[in-house]
Amino acid sequence: MLAFIIRRVGQSLLVLMIVGLVAFSMFRFVGDPIDNMLGQERTIEDVERLRGQLGLDQPFVVQYYRFLEGAVQGNFGVSYRQGRPVADIIFERAPATLELAAVSGILAVLFGIGLGVFTAIRRDGIAANVIMATSLIGVSLPTFLIGILLIYLFSVELGWLPSFGRGETVRLGGWWTTGFLTESGLRALILPSITLGLYQMTLIMRLVRSEMLEVLRQDYIRFARARGIRERVVNFRHALKNTMVPVVTVIGLQLGSIIAFAIITETVFQWPGVGLLFINAIQFVDIPVMAAYLMLISVMFVGINLLVDILYVFIDPRLRIDSSGGK
Repeated sequence: MLAFIIRRVGQSLLVLMIVGLVAFSMFRFVGDPIDNMLGQERTIEDVERLRGQLGLDQPFVVQYYRFLEGAVQGNFGVSYRQGRPVADIIFERAPATLELAAVSGILAVLFGIGLGVFTAIRRDGIAANVIMATSLIGVSLPTFLIGILLIYLFSVELGWLPSFGRGETVRLGGWWTTGFLTESGLRALILPSITLGLYQMTLIMRLVRSEMLEVLRQDYIRFARARGIRERVVNFRHALKNTMVPVVTVIGLQLGSIIAFAIITETVFQWPGVGLLFINAIQFVDIPVMAAYLMLISVMFVGINLLVDILYVFIDPRLRIDSSGGK
């Protein structure tokens, strides 16, 4: 078990280094930040001086090494646009994105698993068929279109919920700002969280349903029913437990996708999170901010995948033998 974890951690670190190299290489072709930082009346001396201050005159290998060295220490350099440490800017924006992702993830997992089990158990019922037909909306429509439709219905037509912004926030612990403690903050969170979590919820629901139906056809389920075990126990203790092994992988990946794809939702609702910060950084060729964002997203994905691999061993005991090298 320990050898398995060490091996997976080593693979994760290698992936992060490769992702950092690819991201840092791509950003060299998105434009020259010097053009945005200096005015049109700049001189060649001004350009060379600023390029030296930013370290852009160094070889690529040196720049990449300095980037990795700083990233390990939590130092991603200084924003070309704001002239402030990138870590401070991200810390200011992170609470908004994390709260939005947390609410969206909880909604997606709870409703996805619940509705998936319900539609599998009552697969011939009218309610299950209506839910499955409605779920096609979340799968087929793009996220930005769902957000615009929700804004039009609940903000423009009905006037129930705000169409943009985070609402009133409360500062906790010196740097964390939350909207959970204010009415306007909670109301502002409803539409973005539904928009961001709807696709993940429908995907989880349809996967749980298909896996649940497959498990319910197994012989040990028929044997359990023949023994007179209550249907509730058969469905939730025997069938659902074996259904969750492949579902855990998808849930883990979707939770990472929620944070990564929050860019679209934050842009539609002008949510002041890290995703919107990344979009603005692209417009101003703010390479340190872009590189820091992609590295943080990579760490999130790799960390979730590592956690999912470890959870596999606890969910399915048979994997403990394989991870230890046994037959």
